[in-house]
Amino acid sequence: MRGRILIVEDEPDVRKGLRTVLEAEGFQVVEAADGTAGLEKAAAERPDLVILDLMIPGLDGFEVARGIRARGLTAPILILTARSSEVDKVLGFELGADDYVTKPFNVRELVARIRALLRRAAPRPEAPERERIGEAVVDWKRLVVERGKKSFELYHYEAEILKLLLRRAGEVVSRNEILEQVWGADAYPTTRTVDYHVCNLRKKLERDAAHPEHVQTAHGAGYRLVR
Repeated sequence: MRGRILIVEDEPDVRKGLRTVLEAEGFQVVEAADGTAGLEKAAAERPDLVILDLMIPGLDGFEVARGIRARGLTAPILILTARSSEVDKVLGFELGADDYVTKPFNVRELVARIRALLRRAAPRPEAPERERIGEAVVDWKRLVVERGKKSFELYHYEAEILKLLLRRAGEVVSRNEILEQVWGADAYPTTRTVDYHVCNLRKKLERDAAHPEHVQTAHGAGYRLVR
């Protein structure tokens, strides 16, 4: 996945390092060395994602995040800062940030977080009203699974898990990613919650839930949907 990324960071070495890494990953990079320039470039360049330091000259990072959202810009904001207090994190999220990474940071993890934010922000095609998975047919309008002569109601979390697995069909989706995508960063369920809903989902989709053909377990990794 590619995109245009705005880096708002006053330390030249950090900006240079980020640019080098991100361009090597295929991203286009725009830079700003202070908050005022960062907000102006966010409005002018319409980046796909903003990497934002908090301790920058001019407008600080909190003011930049507030200004980006006040202008109706919806690009994900990833705060990258040395400030690690819980108060700063909460305020950052309240002002519209989507992720918060503290310095020093792991480059590979940062790139993975950027890709995850861009995936979540990407427009999603409209799901068809009815979708076949093996012998089962999912009626999205009625939230019902029909398998042979049987009909099963599809509950909210089961439906959201299934939508995620369908979007990533053939890929392994980790339990933690399912938690984040379906329940959200502010919720506190456990991976056992995911397993419980997947178990119920299998009873509705699979011919034999004990030996699933379609919602498969990738042991130690997560789940994979195979049509």
